[in-house]
Parts: sequence; C-alpha cells; structure tokens
Amino acid sequence: MNQPSSSVNSPPPNTLLFHFKGIVLVSEPTVGLISQSNSDHCLLMFIGGAGRVDVSQEQYVFHSGHGYWLTPGESYRIAPLDGTVPEYYKITFKVITMPLEPQSDASLVENAMGMPSIYHGSVLPEPREYIVSSSFKPIQLAEELFYSTQQTIQPHRQTTALRQQIMFQELLLLWQEAHVPIKHNEAFNPTLPASVESTLAYMENNYEKPITVKQLAEQANVSIWQYSQLFRKITGKKPLHYLTELRLNHAKRLLLECKRPLREIARQVGFSDEYYFNRRFRQMTGVPPGKYALSAPGSVCVKDWTGHHIHIPRRASRIIYHGETMGDLLALGATAIGGSLRLSEYSVYKHRLENVTDVGLPLDTRLTSALDPDLIIIANSDEQEYERIASIAPTVTFNSFAALEERLRTLGAWLDKEQEAERWLATFTARNLAMWQQLSTHITAGETASVFIFDHGDRLFVMGMSGFSSALYHPHGFQPVEPIQKMLDEGLGFAEINPNELPDYAGDRIFMLVPTAPDSKHTLECMLNSPLWHNLPAVRQGQVYFVEADRWNWSDAMTRQKLLTALPKLLVH
Repeated sequence: MNQPSSSVNSPPPNTLLFHFKGIVLVSEPTVGLISQSNSDHCLLMFIGGAGRVDVSQEQYVFHSGHGYWLTPGESYRIAPLDGTVPEYYKITFKVITMPLEPQSDASLVENAMGMPSIYHGSVLPEPREYIVSSSFKPIQLAEELFYSTQQTIQPHRQTTALRQQIMFQELLLLWQEAHVPIKHNEAFNPTLPASVESTLAYMENNYEKPITVKQLAEQANVSIWQYSQLFRKITGKKPLHYLTELRLNHAKRLLLECKRPLREIARQVGFSDEYYFNRRFRQMTGVPPGKYALSAPGSVCVKDWTGHHIHIPRRASRIIYHGETMGDLLALGATAIGGSLRLSEYSVYKHRLENVTDVGLPLDTRLTSALDPDLIIIANSDEQEYERIASIAPTVTFNSFAALEERLRTLGAWLDKEQEAERWLATFTARNLAMWQQLSTHITAGETASVFIFDHGDRLFVMGMSGFSSALYHPHGFQPVEPIQKMLDEGLGFAEINPNELPDYAGDRIFMLVPTAPDSKHTLECMLNSPLWHNLPAVRQGQVYFVEADRWNWSDAMTRQKLLTALPKLLVH
C-alpha cells in the first residue's frame, strides 16, 4: 500500500498537469465500507454525516466540510457515527509530469527524449485533512462539477469537457487556499474545528436571536480568541460579520415579498434597531432596503397559490418547474432548465425535455442551487417545503389541480406570455368542442363516466380534477356521477375510496387506468376477476376502457392536446 510522502525527489510544481477524470456522489449507509482509488489520485469532500475515516494507516474524525486526499493505490474505510449516512464527493484525477523546457541549446539534446508521464506520488501538501466550510466555494464547485457530469444530453461536449477541467482546476486551487489544516499534536484538540463548524449551523438556524461571540465560543468549548481565529480560517469572516451577512441575505429574500413593513423585516431577521438595519443593508447592497425590491430591473410582484406576494423577473429565462404539469409550460412556448423528470418519464412530451436537468422528487436543493435559476415554480402547498426552497431564488407555488384555463392564464401572467396563453386556449377550446360534436353519435346526452386507478399497491383512487378525467367532462361530453361532482366542486384532484364503494362512483362508462407497478397491476387483475367488478352495469354492457396510466393520466396542456386525437380512437372501436 502506497503512503503519501513529500519526497525530495518529487518533480517541480511547474512540471505537473492535473487532469480531471470523474466525480461521483456517494451516500452510503454501509458500515465499514472499503473503497479503492485504483490508479488515480483522489479527493474526498464530505457534505453530510459524521464518523471516522481511515486512510491507509491514519485515522480521522470527519464532519460535513472535511476533505481528504489520497494518492494512487491508497484505500479508505468509513465508519459512520450515531446512525448517520455519510455523503461525500469522490473526485478522481490524474497527475502528468511534463519535461522541463530546455534552458539552452546545450540542454536541447538532453531533453529531446523527455516525454510526459503519469505521476503517482503525493502532490498536495501535508497534512492530508482539510476543513472547508460548506459555505465556501470549493463545495459549490464540486456540486457544479458533479451535476455537469450528470447531463445525459450534452450538445457541446467539447465545451462541456473544457468547462469541467476549468472548474476542477479552480476547485483544486481553492482547496489549498481556503483550508484549515488540522495539526495533530498533543497541544491541539482535533475536534475543535468541528465544534466551531457546529456553531455555523446554530447561527443559520437561530440568526434572528441575539447571538454573541462569547456565547458561540462557549458553545464550541474554546476561548473567545481561539474561536474567532478558527472561525475566520473556516469562513474568511469574523463571527459577527458572518452573522450580519446571514441576516441581511435573509432580509433580501423577505424584501422581495410585497407589503411587509421594514420594521417587521428588521425584527424578523434579528435587528432590534431599524435604523441600524437600514444602514448595514445599504452598506451591503448599495441601496436602502425600501428601494431594494423596486431596484431589481424587470421585476413584477405576483400573488401565488398559497398567498405569498413575491417579486419575480418579468421575463424569467432560467425556470425550474417542479410539478406534474410541465406540459403547461411547453404549451406557452416556455422552457425549463430543471424539473422532476420522474413525473414526465412516460409523458407525450418527453422528447422535448432533453435539455431539462432532473432536480429530483422531492426537489434537491443542492442541485437546484447549482442550476442558478431566476424563478422556481413548485406545485406544492406545504409551507415548510416552500421555506426550504425559497431561499434559492424567487419561488411561487402553483395549483396544478386547477382547471386548465386557470393554470395557463396564471403561468401566462407570471412569464409575460398572456397572449400566448389566450391563443393556445382559444385554439384548444375550438378543437375540443369539435371533437365532442363529432363524438355525439357515439355518446348519449347526459351519459356519465368515471376514471379509476390502483396505486401504492392495493389502494383504489377515483380521479377528479386532475389526470385523464379532466379530458372527459365537458358540456357536450361525459358528465360526472354525483360523488365525483362533489369532488370537482371541492377542487379535489383525486380521492381514495374503498373498493366496496366502486358501484357508488362507477358511471355509465368506466375508464380503468392500468398502472405500471407490479403490485398495483396484480391488485387490478384480482379486481377484474371479482364478482364486484362483473356486476357493474358498465362492465356488463361492455363500456369499459383500459388506458395506460403513465402516459395518459395527466391533465397538462400538451397531454390534453394529444387526447384530442387519441380519445376518439379509444371510444370509436
């Protein structure tokens, strides 16, 4: 097993080239995992969890923000503490030695045979452990580097590869410049930097409270002078300066919400004196807080689904749309840079999402931040979820269960695409009416229809405002049965029912959505063989239709448009 060393025989620094190979994000619950770095140099950057990491014969206690380097051939072992799941980036790279440039004609012949070679020795200074605060740019660069490698479609691969190499070089430079080396000797407690870092989380969670350096030092169990010194090495700022910036950054977000008194905002972020808040805000931004929101060019104040008043860009260009009706955005000619692709995996518009980055389900805040959005739209009414996301960029909540007309007009107003929304709706309304008129010979006036699906195993749902059923209910089309009409009146997208209630919700025609999950599909097959199913009037009269759920159980504009041709084919057979 190779050991890192700072050998005197190591090549001169100006002959070394660092070539980025790859980066993976590891979230591994297994205790005692052993990993090999193979033939490459390696950086480990921890962003979550805590525990012990053994590198060769050395042992370290890691927390979020700790980093370690390994030379080729070295291995490491991770043992989590307190049931936490370590999460870290593993970055691999090669080091290439280049021959020195000849200094004279006499040395030209001597260097003529010099060739580049792979270098396996140590290239980073001792000690091998560094601490980089999670607020520092090395962590951000690692995130951007990782997510740039996750793009499945890269139209400019050469440019992307070059950008990745540049990001890696910058990360390597910052890794060495912004670290706090841990001195392992009797006079230094290796847990001190971790205890100081823990106060960062305390400040971020309690910034609105009165906080003193003495209080923070006591919490870290160090003297005030030692705390201030370590804090500045970790963050680059004095503790109170860091706290002030933290408060002002939260104030900037709050100021983007309409009709909130400055006194209230100052108090909410931890300033007891409104005038001091005003002065420090102006020092940081160059404008008074009262003019901050209005000074943002091209912004407009809107009210979202759950009542927030938010300033958003009038013409947002970097949109993250996190919801099941991405097709609404596409119908307006708008595009998103990020979204939950899991919700659109089988959609009719999947081919138009090649350049959309998957931000996960639920939304991953690190990935979202790395995309640098100027507007985030979330189809979620959970206030805690909103608070978790809203600090990244202007964020609005969106009711994806609302009627199609309401959704498109809302998005049109937010995205400065009101005319596009009205044109699309006018065209769709005319085509939809024509479709139902053509189907009038196949549908009896007042005929009812219902849509059902088994999901999450054996749970039966009836669809209301959302999904496939939104395409069925029309003055010239099908009507809902009374229990479903109540759901529509209440604005419910769907509702879970007991299978024994199926006869109460079943209409003259039944549209059964076929799930993909094997357990739900098995439950459906059992239902289709049951006496309860065979006794339904729609089943006895052969008025049952089976529809692929993953493709058609959506209510977005693009799916509704496709159903204008797919629905007649389903009904006329």
